[in-house]
Amino acid sequence: MILGRIKVHLKRLCLGLCVFTISSPALLANVSGPNLPVEALQAMDKIYAGDPQAAIAILRKLQQSQPENPLAFLLEAEATWWEIYCDNAEVRYGMIDAWKRGKKTEDERYLELVDRVIALAQEQIAKTNSAEMHLYAGNGYALKARMYALRGENRAVAHAGVAARAEFLHALEIDPQMADATAGLGLYNYYVDSLSSAVKVLRFFMGIPGGDRNEGIRQMQVGIARGVISPVTMRFYLAKNLRNFDREYEQALVIAKPLGTRYPQNTMFQLLLGNLNAELGRPEKAAEYFHLAVQAADVDRPDCSSCSTCKNHVREIASSFGVQQH
Repeated sequence: MILGRIKVHLKRLCLGLCVFTISSPALLANVSGPNLPVEALQAMDKIYAGDPQAAIAILRKLQQSQPENPLAFLLEAEATWWEIYCDNAEVRYGMIDAWKRGKKTEDERYLELVDRVIALAQEQIAKTNSAEMHLYAGNGYALKARMYALRGENRAVAHAGVAARAEFLHALEIDPQMADATAGLGLYNYYVDSLSSAVKVLRFFMGIPGGDRNEGIRQMQVGIARGVISPVTMRFYLAKNLRNFDREYEQALVIAKPLGTRYPQNTMFQLLLGNLNAELGRPEKAAEYFHLAVQAADVDRPDCSSCSTCKNHVREIASSFGVQQH
């Protein structure tokens, strides 16, 4: 029993150290990735700071100046996803997440965006085969998989996930050092290996390539430490997955904490941190994060049509954890 506990602690220590030491100068020497315009970087900062509408305003201008580049459309889809995620966030099984729901009208705009990303990337690949365009196509398919998962369309999730995997592998064939493609592949590997036994049997009959959870974690850590477009998203999904599938709350908290520090106005990041502290039996610390989430949701954003719905969800979630509001 003692040996088993030692192994668990070593595993946790290794995971925590990997997340923070993988970005050492020696490892960064061979890093490569897309060269993003300033506007894209500004938009990404707005997205993760909890202001997707401000990001979309920047991205629409970039789309006009670079209509053949899928990047701005990809980032608009990412911004739209965070609005959808907040609109559908709720508590189930003690965990805050966007759980399964049916189709909604706003889904169509989102799916149109990701289809455009894939089409534009494929057009560019037909002209010049590049790792960057395979990366964008792979992320387009991954964003489709997010929506299908939210709607419970499991076969569509599988097909989109396999297509994303193929694109990430193509990117890595051209550029083995592309950390963002490695991260995308890691997310696939983690999810596929974390499926229930019944779903794994279905995966076998559908011919879906297998995954490796531990390798997936390692690959997502590469994206966190060295990616250009994936660090924030990978950090969020790795923390969330360690909570949902593995119940590794302490390690999930270690991974997620920098999100709340860097982006205090992002309600979803604060809710995740509150949720993890609640799971760890730290009610006072959890309440701090839930209060921060409510304060962030109360920030006035005149151009945000979905903010009122998101604000209500954040308040309901905080109240469900016993947080008193004024």
